[in-house]
Amino acid sequence: MTRAIMIQGAGSNVGKSLLVAGIARAAVRRGLSVAPFKPQNMSNNAAVTVDGGEIGRAQALQALACGRDPVVDMNPVLLKPETDVGAQVVVQGQRLTTVRARDYAALKPTLLPRVLDSFYRLSQSCDLIVVEGAGSPAEVNLRAGDIANMGFAAAADVPVVLIGDIDRGGVIAQMVGTRAVLDPADAALIKGFAINKFRGDVSLFDEGMVTIADSTGWAPLGVLPWFADAWKLPAEDVMDIASRGGGDIRIVVPRLNRIANFDDLDPLSATPGVSVDIIPEGRPLPLDADLIILPGSKSTIADLDHFRAQGWDIDLAAHIRRGGHVLGICGGYQMLGTRISDPDGLEGPARSVPGLGHLDVQTTLHPSKRLALSQASYLPSGDPVSGYEIHLGATTGPDTDRAWLSLDGRPEGAASPSQRVRGCYLHGLFAKDRFRAAYLSDLGKPVAAGDYGGQVQATLDALADHVENHLDVDAVLAMAAEVQRPSD
Repeated sequence: MTRAIMIQGAGSNVGKSLLVAGIARAAVRRGLSVAPFKPQNMSNNAAVTVDGGEIGRAQALQALACGRDPVVDMNPVLLKPETDVGAQVVVQGQRLTTVRARDYAALKPTLLPRVLDSFYRLSQSCDLIVVEGAGSPAEVNLRAGDIANMGFAAAADVPVVLIGDIDRGGVIAQMVGTRAVLDPADAALIKGFAINKFRGDVSLFDEGMVTIADSTGWAPLGVLPWFADAWKLPAEDVMDIASRGGGDIRIVVPRLNRIANFDDLDPLSATPGVSVDIIPEGRPLPLDADLIILPGSKSTIADLDHFRAQGWDIDLAAHIRRGGHVLGICGGYQMLGTRISDPDGLEGPARSVPGLGHLDVQTTLHPSKRLALSQASYLPSGDPVSGYEIHLGATTGPDTDRAWLSLDGRPEGAASPSQRVRGCYLHGLFAKDRFRAAYLSDLGKPVAAGDYGGQVQATLDALADHVENHLDVDAVLAMAAEVQRPSD
């Protein structure tokens, strides 16, 4: 018998993703087989799955908390914003279409059967599914055709625990207001609530918990203090990547409008002696950077235009003239070349534009997306590397003769004659400790290899301890309902 419980939020960024990971790890430690599930996610930070698709990076972390490989059924609908008004729609791991936001409402009802299909299939492989909502169910203007919150919970008959974020202020109004605007049938699906991100003495909110419980009829499940070690886990938003500061090696990353798959930065920011600074628009790239990383992008040509509009192309050229190092990953690799061509208009109007010109390579985008988990080695040192590829297009040119990776037995990447400017398509490569140490040591400032994977696992255990100490996990698990598959 498989059971399921859904964690929804009274707003965005209330900490649902981490709570799902913490609850899942706590349930695993009770001897349960657990899987995460998010019906719909919106993120350009994707993970490649073992079954050859892509899902949100947060669900990949939750799968790790469960001790499972990520599969596409854990996040059947992934929206990847390409412009301010449109997004690519990925369904069960594969691109379905690109739609404008106003047209997505008409598409959503057709996706619910696919979402339920993934949910029921996932339920066949575990004892418990911990479901994560998106945004807030209080957005009742989006209720018609909803597949992310109450629309899914009602269709699959999954009970809900509502989470509020006290750090933002007004949490009582968030919770009671949510109850007030919900349809009675939806409100009845909520069985309990908890408050997250409390700073200070949690007993000071005892009266607040009583007020919410009395006003809503929901069971109070706990007040969770701020989890200070969250920075040690892969970030869902690029601005959550926190530099520890004071490092001998300064890595600078321009924040592209459509930055994608920036999990390359998490192991770097967690490395002692390394600081990672995310530079927002309107600020120059710092003069004292040891390494500038051009990250992945969901809309490479548009982000290249944005890069130039900030004057970052001038800063980058000056950095290279001073002998600085540059690494472009995926979209950033394409930008470093001499030209990017999009003849089919895959990322906007069909066009061909000059690149930054720091690598003698050219890229042509084409409709076929490469999705692959890959094994590689770092040619200068021979250290093993693993990661994933998730990109459109092919890159060719003279500088690919100076490939610096061997990827699944073939040369990968390109380098300038000085080797100070490099690019490649492999994401996630810095998670390998020996490679990370070797690459950073090439900057002239040796660092220790460390144990990034071990740190992530230890932090997930600490998160589970935190959840156990402040949330009534037994009550949450008791609220989970049996999954009723259509064939039952």
